[in-house]
Amino acid sequence: MEINETINELLQASTDGTITTAQVTKAGLHRSVLQKLVDCGELYRYGRGLYVKSSAWEDDFYLLQRKYERGIYSHDTALYLLGYSDRTPVKYTMTFPKGYNTPSLKQENITVKRVVPKNYEFGIIEIQSPSGNPIRVYDLERTLCDILRGSGSDIQIVGEAMKRYAASKTKDIHKLMQYAEQLRVKPKVLHYMEVLL
Repeated sequence: MEINETINELLQASTDGTITTAQVTKAGLHRSVLQKLVDCGELYRYGRGLYVKSSAWEDDFYLLQRKYERGIYSHDTALYLLGYSDRTPVKYTMTFPKGYNTPSLKQENITVKRVVPKNYEFGIIEIQSPSGNPIRVYDLERTLCDILRGSGSDIQIVGEAMKRYAASKTKDIHKLMQYAEQLRVKPKVLHYMEVLL
């Protein structure tokens, strides 16, 4: 009886519908109780050590970032989340620090980008996912530099995002140029800004 009460307390305290093996262990329970809840259909396993209530609304953006905490939404996915692209990404793009390696990443429907540690940290902001949960994403200036830096970005998406940025009242050209310098895309950024401003 006591086990059920503890589990119910943990589940009710969860604002996002998730429960972790670490929480269960910290509460003094054996993690096998989670498997029992999966077997009876109350929970499902989302990833290693992360379980979700079957009745919870599934927020892929949030759950994927809970599963891969070092992943930051970037490139076309960040443009979409920041409202600078109307195209819902078919595959989510996440950036990780070089050297971060999880074999399960290959099984996910995500495009993995890797950057040197000094370029990983800057430009990270926290926003709400479309379902209202907190997620980490690169800010707009960083995202614009990232999409100009790499190959494979759709030229229409890039052009449209740059146009919207140039017309925005909240643009920060100084920050954009600082990021462009650090990420070595200053000539490309200057070209777009000269045409659009």
